[in-house]
Amino acid sequence: MKDKNNSQDLQDIELFRQEMGDVKFIEQDKVRHQKQVSMPTRCERAQTIETKQNLLSIDYEADIVGNEETLSFRRSGIQKRVLARLRNGQLKMEAQLDLHGMTIPVAHQAFSGFIQECQQLNIRHVRIIHGKGWGSKHHKPVLKTKLNSWLRENQEILAFCSARVEDGGAGALYVLIRRPK
Repeated sequence: MKDKNNSQDLQDIELFRQEMGDVKFIEQDKVRHQKQVSMPTRCERAQTIETKQNLLSIDYEADIVGNEETLSFRRSGIQKRVLARLRNGQLKMEAQLDLHGMTIPVAHQAFSGFIQECQQLNIRHVRIIHGKGWGSKHHKPVLKTKLNSWLRENQEILAFCSARVEDGGAGALYVLIRRPK
């Protein structure tokens, strides 16, 4: 029984070849084939992980932010309208953290603990006061620069922006925290 099916398959293949004998290949230039993306090597993955860890480090030097410069950030999926309401102070602030005068390590620890505590207590709208940096050694906003970096890297932060003048202006931030899972 196998031989019968096998001979039929061979006859079908031969018949197909006879019918297709005069067919010519046509060059086409419409479809663009995607290049295959190679998987990163173990060394490349380790370098990527190390880079991410360095970004979260308290020693990481991000781009310096100006004393009077306003900050604004929103994650993908957060509507512009939500950021506008945050910026205009229309969302009730439920908690506040004052980092004024703290050293970077102390401020980083206070910031991390504050965000975790807010998540546990389901607090979503907070104000963080960092100051403008006029009292720092070189009159540069060290904490403001660090906080800008820490907030962007923390996946629990959905959006932030500089506060209204009456709430601290360029020396404070309104922050929107992700709902706890």
